[in-house]
Amino acid sequence: MAPRQLHLNVNTLNAGFYSSAWRAPSSDPRAYADIAHYVKVAQIAERGTFDAIFLADVPAFSDRPDLRPFQALEPTIVLAHVAAATEHLGLIGTASTSFNDPYNLARRFASLDIASNGRVGWNIVTTADASAARNFGTDELEAHANRYERADEFADVVTALWDSWEDDAFVGDKGTGHFIDTAKVHPIEHRGRHFSVRGPLNVPRSAQGRPVLVQAGGSADGIRLAARHAEAIFSVAHTLEEALAFAGSVRTQARTFGRNGDDIVILPGLAAIIGSTEAEARRREEELWALTPGDYGLRRVAGILKVDPASLDLDGPLPDVARPVDGMQTFFDALVGAADREKLTVRQLIRRFGGSTGHRVIVGTPEAIADDIEAWFTAGAVDGFNLMPDVLPEGLEVFVDHVVPLLRKRGLFRTHYSGRTLREHFGLPRPASRFAPGTAVCAPRIAAGR
Repeated sequence: MAPRQLHLNVNTLNAGFYSSAWRAPSSDPRAYADIAHYVKVAQIAERGTFDAIFLADVPAFSDRPDLRPFQALEPTIVLAHVAAATEHLGLIGTASTSFNDPYNLARRFASLDIASNGRVGWNIVTTADASAARNFGTDELEAHANRYERADEFADVVTALWDSWEDDAFVGDKGTGHFIDTAKVHPIEHRGRHFSVRGPLNVPRSAQGRPVLVQAGGSADGIRLAARHAEAIFSVAHTLEEALAFAGSVRTQARTFGRNGDDIVILPGLAAIIGSTEAEARRREEELWALTPGDYGLRRVAGILKVDPASLDLDGPLPDVARPVDGMQTFFDALVGAADREKLTVRQLIRRFGGSTGHRVIVGTPEAIADDIEAWFTAGAVDGFNLMPDVLPEGLEVFVDHVVPLLRKRGLFRTHYSGRTLREHFGLPRPASRFAPGTAVCAPRIAAGR
């Protein structure tokens, strides 16, 4: 059996994971809305033989746009440009099930998958940002459970649409004039609680069959959604024990849905600050923290907790706070867990979570970063990481030039691409159309729901 292979994505959070990254000397403040910036990041990632570039998204003018860049450009448009400028790198984009229509989303991602020769993944999110709801005709978000119920059915519809063409439906015989074998293009006849979609899609299957399904979210509802649908998961884990528990939970639940849980690629977020010495890395961290506005971190932590910032005593422990029924449950759990585990004050929590993304941060030399990655990977807690450099593109270049060679030398990471599709990068099988002979046809959903 071939040894396990580490997987690495770059999570392209515009200027970098630190809220102050746009103020770093090497940064261009306009990069957040510059296609050339994302193309450059992608080309560096491809030079490092990364599996994919990943773009998050929130369809709203939110967070603190007066203080930091945000996810402005629509991901599939950016990824179309990236596809034209790269040959192998996977392209994973976020699209919300709360504020999209299944047919249009399926068509958009299928088109990008064909344009890139099978390198696309869809990151399924439900959107926890209330300001986004107000852009789509409602004053507030649906309840958490309702959003995930809709997401579950949404994913059913999208995958059925991607499967609605058999692989050999295209004929294109000039002599006979036969263009498409319509007997091999199938209506999906979906009737569910949230959607009624006849199908079929008007886009054929791609080189990898269909885009890879990715999920991000660690609530109970999120884990269930991942266990049922996801082929790769972007998770949050601050300790090895947390990562092992999460992997065990999602793989066990996947088996209850008749899936092989071991095939799911689990990739927690990992923010890295790298220096040639530990002192240099710590100095870089201090410089980025010094550029972070004073109240930004406090408001970010208070926002995760859903409390008034004035209620937090900076030098006291975190007060007892109820877990939000709606909102960012995954990051709430990470923040509260760190406070309980390490007995952190609110000020220390702000330092840990307020300047960045809420994911695990490691600060050190290339050797220390490689050691950490190897330890988590060989323990079986993860299949790789969704890497978040401190500043882009500079931090990614340092990782590719100084950490990747160490991972390759240790036999953990590829030296070259052996495949062309995202599924091949992740070691995932190419799925057959569910409508092809010998496969089970997905039964129509009925209006009563589950």
